[in-house]
This record gives sequence, structure tokens and C-alpha cells, in this order.
Amino acid sequence: MRTHKNKTLATLLALLLGSAGLHRFYLYGRRDLWGWVHLATLPLSALLMLGYPEAPAIFSAGPFVLSVLAAFLETLVIGVTPDEKWDARHNPESGRTSDTGWQVPLMLVLALACGATALIAAIARTFDILLTGGSYG
Repeated sequence: MRTHKNKTLATLLALLLGSAGLHRFYLYGRRDLWGWVHLATLPLSALLMLGYPEAPAIFSAGPFVLSVLAAFLETLVIGVTPDEKWDARHNPESGRTSDTGWQVPLMLVLALACGATALIAAIARTFDILLTGGSYG
């Protein structure tokens, strides 16, 4: 019998620590390539910021920014997956069924609000730098 993968915990991990790939490691184990890609974005962005200190932070921290945005999107995908489909994909042999409570919709609202705000801010800052040379900050 395999362990039961909790949808609420996976959604919470994707929301709070998704940019580090912890939700991917929880769901798929240590061999998950995308989990390691998420995890590699933080040191990669730090190296880019140290190597190119004159570059705008939105560009040198670009890999981490993309990882954060992808984590918000993955939070939404995990959260809106129906419980039956979730159990078929992640819990086929666990012997238990998922029963998602009110916490997941609350996390989805938070993920949508934060993700949309972060995406709009990233787009606005990028266009500010590209079109005006960063004259607005």
C-alpha cells in the first residue's frame, strides 16, 4: 500500500514553497526533474545578480521570478483538480479517498491574487526598463 498524497498539503506547499519545488518533491519524489529546476533557480539567480550587479534585478533574478510565477500557476492547477482525478493520479493504491475542505478554495483565491499581482508587476517593470530605461524607478 502506497502513502496517501494529501491535496490540501500539496496546494499549500505549492503556494508557500513552490518556487523551491517542494510540492513537486512531495508529489513525485526526489527524482522529479521539474522540482530540481525550481530549486536551481534561486542559486542561479543569485549568481546572475552577483555576476552582473549593474543589470536590472528583474532580469538577473529572472529565473527565480519565473519559478515563483510557475508555482502560483501550479497551485491553481493542483487546487482545481477534482478529488476523483487527484486520487486516480496520485493515490491509486492508497486505499483512501480525498475530501478537500474549505482551505483549498481559500488558497486558490490567495494564489490567484498574488500570482496576478506578481505577473502584472513583472510585466510593468520589464516594459518600464525596456521602453524608458527604468525612468520610473
